[in-house]
Amino acid sequence: MSKLLADKYNTWEQKCSRRFSKLKSNEEKLNRIFIENYGLQSELPPEVENKDVTVRKADLQREIKSLISYAVGCWFGRYSVDVKGLCYAGGKWDISKYKTIIPVKDNILPICNDDCLETDLTGLIVEFVRRVYGEDTLEENLKFIADAIDINENMPRKVIRNYLLNDFYADHCKIYQKQPIYWLFSSGKKNSFKALVYMHRWKKTTLTTVRTDYIHALQKRYQTQLSLLAGQIETAAQFERVKLKRTSEELTAQLAELNVYEEKIHHLADRMLTIDLDDGIKLNYAKFADILEKIG
Repeated sequence: MSKLLADKYNTWEQKCSRRFSKLKSNEEKLNRIFIENYGLQSELPPEVENKDVTVRKADLQREIKSLISYAVGCWFGRYSVDVKGLCYAGGKWDISKYKTIIPVKDNILPICNDDCLETDLTGLIVEFVRRVYGEDTLEENLKFIADAIDINENMPRKVIRNYLLNDFYADHCKIYQKQPIYWLFSSGKKNSFKALVYMHRWKKTTLTTVRTDYIHALQKRYQTQLSLLAGQIETAAQFERVKLKRTSEELTAQLAELNVYEEKIHHLADRMLTIDLDDGIKLNYAKFADILEKIG
């Protein structure tokens, strides 16, 4: 069996096309019977437009985005590649269901500008593809994923990272009709910190973990980078100095945004807030509105 995503998609596309054509043909046959029985030949056509057929054809970009969403779900433990269907949406946690992909223990998936954190989501998506489809097809599969999202960019990991940073959450909210089950921590427009959590695994210590294990680590990293840049700027040539100063200004702005965000997180973390699933997503989300991405 092929480990190439391109081959798997082609098989799926053919299956969807056959199913679509069969259903369309059946609906048109029923229309002809109805029209003939009621003498409506001059009033109604038997043909069914593609948009009105009740099953969809395959769509490459939609399927690839669904694959990425599924991979995110596997790292959260909502799904498992080893078990069919939904694995965890509250209730008793059964670690024996997970063998190929072991969910992250702290229920936090940071989305970084680079691979500075071990559990950076871009790296985990790449790792998912490696474990599920194999090392020997990894680069070809990543290119297939990237081309489905952005054909104009030839660096697959960059495409995946940009999608996760900028568009994944909007797609997730659209699928769940503005009642997301994955919640996005977002520091602001500078993207100094973003991370997903799965609401069904929320704990009263989640905010504390976000603050101490992730935000504090990033604050130190930004400070270290700025110190290194300061030394480089002093000894750099004029042309290089301009470039380094621009980078320093960008990092300074990101650190300032992150510092403000850390204070917001600290304030809420001290309250040890829990969520009650019986209250629904909107009411629970509102408790943390100041630190979560706004739902459009």
